[in-house]
Amino acid sequence: MLPETISQIETRLQNAGDLTAKQRAELLLLLGRLKTEITTLSKTHEEEAQSIAAFANISAQEALRTNKNHELIGHSVDGLELSVAEFEDTHPKLVEVVNRIATALADVGI
Repeated sequence: MLPETISQIETRLQNAGDLTAKQRAELLLLLGRLKTEITTLSKTHEEEAQSIAAFANISAQEALRTNKNHELIGHSVDGLELSVAEFEDTHPKLVEVVNRIATALADVGI
C-alpha cells in the first residue's frame, strides 16, 4: 500500500495546475525523500508508516484542490505533522522531511 500511496501523491503533484515549476520540483524532491524515510520506518513500524503516507496524501489533495478550503488544509497538515511527532528522536530525517512538506503544502494552499 505504501508504494501506491506515494505514487498517488506523485501523480497529484505532476498534474497540479496551480504549482509553479519550482514548487513542483521541490515537492517531488521532498516526496522522494519521504519515500526513502517511510520505507525505512515501515520495516519496524508498518502502521505508523502507512498513517504518515495517508496524511501526506490527504494533505497534498487538500492543498492542490482548485477550490481550496484553508481550514481543511490546516487540519490535514497538522495531522501530517502529528503523525511523525513520536519519531522526533529516533527518525529525525523523517520528521524534517515531513515538516518541510507540510510547510511547502501549506504555502501552496495559501
